[in-house]
Amino acid sequence: MPLTTQNVEQELELANQAGDPPADQLVSDLIDKKEVDGINALFRTIGTLKPGQDHSNLPPRLADFLREAESPPPGWTDADSTAVEGFFRHYHGDASMLQGTVGLIGTYLSPTGAFTLRSTGRLGGVDGPGRRLSQSSRLFIDMGNADATRDGSLAADVTKVRLVHASVRQLHKKSGKWDYAKWGEPVSQKYTTGAICVFSVQILEAMKNLGFDVSKEDAHGFMCAWHYVNHYLGTPDKWMVPKDADETGRLWRQVRDNEWKKSDDGVFMTKQAVDFYKKFFPGPVHDAFIAMVRHAFTDKYADMAGLPKGVLDLAAQPLSTGHGLAGGIGGGLLGGGAEKVTGVNPYKEIIGIASKAYNEVERYALTHDQDDQPQMHQELGDDR
Repeated sequence: MPLTTQNVEQELELANQAGDPPADQLVSDLIDKKEVDGINALFRTIGTLKPGQDHSNLPPRLADFLREAESPPPGWTDADSTAVEGFFRHYHGDASMLQGTVGLIGTYLSPTGAFTLRSTGRLGGVDGPGRRLSQSSRLFIDMGNADATRDGSLAADVTKVRLVHASVRQLHKKSGKWDYAKWGEPVSQKYTTGAICVFSVQILEAMKNLGFDVSKEDAHGFMCAWHYVNHYLGTPDKWMVPKDADETGRLWRQVRDNEWKKSDDGVFMTKQAVDFYKKFFPGPVHDAFIAMVRHAFTDKYADMAGLPKGVLDLAAQPLSTGHGLAGGIGGGLLGGGAEKVTGVNPYKEIIGIASKAYNEVERYALTHDQDDQPQMHQELGDDR
């Protein structure tokens, strides 16, 4: 039965105990035989995944897995692909920037998710923000490419992430240290579906908070994109997010305050991200950038994440009502001023500059240590 407002809490509890058996079996074997690095190298050669594709050049176990994984979501249509392309034609840059900021930080608001990432050394250590972004940037960028849901490129990206998730589950299982009674399954189907909600309806909510007027058609296209991703992450149909933005929004708002809590791990991960962004948004631009992210979240969730407050946050409310600081990032918005700015979205210029600057963040993430593909882990580390 698909997720509904009537069954969502019960179904998510079941999903919290569920992994991804086909991916888990493959990856467990790869880890035991120390073959992870070899498969990671092969990831660079797998650019597409679509029905009937020739996998004869791959190891048989991986080829079999990919053949089973290549079918599109049930009921997927050409109209769904067209809707996806419509959204990204209008919002690709802005959506990528918000997914890499609001989206990633939103996943840290799940205490289980934050603990999992922090306890997975390569993703939670000193270079964690860059690695986490490199694991995600390829997906954020490619999902907006023309024909991404038609040519198999997005399916390939997501399937690699699916195997990364399996590696996290299997390494925690093999470590013997994971508290299943407390946390459920590592990177469970519940966490995956929750993350899909964060990257979809939470981003649409953030866009609304920042003054974007996203049409119903475009919102539907964005949800279709994440429904497609949800499927290729190995989520059973019964736990996949609906393609309808209003329906998924109702589901997410119903469970969000049970799933999002302040935690030491979440605050730690958010601070790592904020410090990482300083490399690309120096000085007062960084303050404006963080103010924008806070406003996209709303104070309630920004405080949960531990996002710092600044002078711009104090100015945001009078600005949004038409009074306060005037001008752009290089002028009154940062330098002071008291002119009335009725009808002006105080975040519009910040969004424009942030989207352009965020291209540099993504380029760094995709080229740093040549880590431009999702990579499975052969072992865990711990920064504690």
